[in-house]
Amino acid sequence: MSEFIVIQVGQCGNQIGSAMWPQILQEYNVPITPTTIQETPTIKNQSDYRFSSFFNVSKAKQDIQFNCLQDLIDNKVKARAICIDMEDSVVARFKTGKLKGLFDDKCLVTNYPGSGNNWAEVFKSLGFCEHGPQYQEVILNCLRHSVERCDSLHGFLTMFSTGGGTGSGLGTFVLNMLADFYPKIERFSTPVYSTGTEDVITSPYNNLLATQKLLEHATCVFPVENRCLLNIVNTKYRKTFMGKGGPHLTMFSATDDMNRIVVDMLLHLTSGSRFPGRLNFDMNEINTNMVPFPEMKFISSGFNHITTSGGITAKSTSSRQKEEMFLAACHRSNQLIQVDPLGPKSVLLSSTLIGRGDYIITDLQSHIEKIQAKAKFTPWSKKSMKLALCNVAPNGQKAALFSLFNTTALSGLFVHLKGHFDSLFRKKAHLHHYTKMNNFDMNYFYESIEAVETVLQKYDELEKMKPLNVPRLKPQIR
Repeated sequence: MSEFIVIQVGQCGNQIGSAMWPQILQEYNVPITPTTIQETPTIKNQSDYRFSSFFNVSKAKQDIQFNCLQDLIDNKVKARAICIDMEDSVVARFKTGKLKGLFDDKCLVTNYPGSGNNWAEVFKSLGFCEHGPQYQEVILNCLRHSVERCDSLHGFLTMFSTGGGTGSGLGTFVLNMLADFYPKIERFSTPVYSTGTEDVITSPYNNLLATQKLLEHATCVFPVENRCLLNIVNTKYRKTFMGKGGPHLTMFSATDDMNRIVVDMLLHLTSGSRFPGRLNFDMNEINTNMVPFPEMKFISSGFNHITTSGGITAKSTSSRQKEEMFLAACHRSNQLIQVDPLGPKSVLLSSTLIGRGDYIITDLQSHIEKIQAKAKFTPWSKKSMKLALCNVAPNGQKAALFSLFNTTALSGLFVHLKGHFDSLFRKKAHLHHYTKMNNFDMNYFYESIEAVETVLQKYDELEKMKPLNVPRLKPQIR
């Protein structure tokens, strides 16, 4: 049984976390408010529902069926979550909100007055000045406390934004700590990249500095771009909320919908570790199957973000609906980063299809055949395709399909980041925010540029790779 510790860093990471934990409870049929009043929880064999993947449940209570959030609190069940922010505005919700009893106070780390949108400020405050050891020890204590309560820890899931100061600096600093103190534990990261038009003028610097640390310390990276999330939300809004009477603005919240999309991705990603499946799948298989080279650890994810009412009420999913879900999961408009995995400029290094609910192996095999017929591959990667089946579909759906692609088209993300970085760096604009730190070294910038350029060179080599045609040896006739 795989267990994961979720590490939420900064305002963005904790906002995603605040949307994620209620969704996880819903998938386990544990409503936040009680639907029925029962004196004692019902005993049930939960071997098919790996509740402890994200929740710490004592061994004496692992067979209890939890009917509502209050049951979890009464049985002292805690989420395997570490919430870190240099201000307490978002983290405070975990202390006072509906889920206040679900989080361990020992794993909530806050400070004041924040990081000023400066990667160097966080990096300095944690790594180099006299207060650094104090903060590092606090975070290490949280990690030790969480790790010691795990029986079979498989990995860490980190969530943070790369554009601001706390998420980019502190999030990557935590990754560095995990690599140093828990080097044999998988480190899965979901960084949220800014569009470049936010009010944080130094975000191009923060993005590239954080990317270099992700390339160095993360096991697998599932990046998310705000520009793609906005496009998906706008499309979903137009198709879902446009009624005969016009748009229903009160039903639309861009930030909340963007967070829910990231949450849906994480729930699909971890579904094989939390629920049984006819084709076994666990998170450790992602690194094994999806990362052919250490530098090629950024992976694109996609799925159908629009659920039709017919898919909810029907007893089974038709072949046409499965085909639509497959096309949506592979389409560029449904990728959480701006890539076209099956486009003419994309060369696939590896891919994974995860079917949830009403799916069988032949459905996925037909999808694989279509990908192999349409996409481009390196000479050695055409059969590097992973299939997985999870018995439990997302809430309100009979079936769902989730795709992962490791493709050379991901170079577009690095080109985008480097372009915004160069526009500031070539003019030395706003560098004083970083160089004024006593222990900040300009080599951090040059190392980040070099790391990104190395990855771009590797992608370019893979795109141009040709098969080796070695002629058969013929015996010489004398």
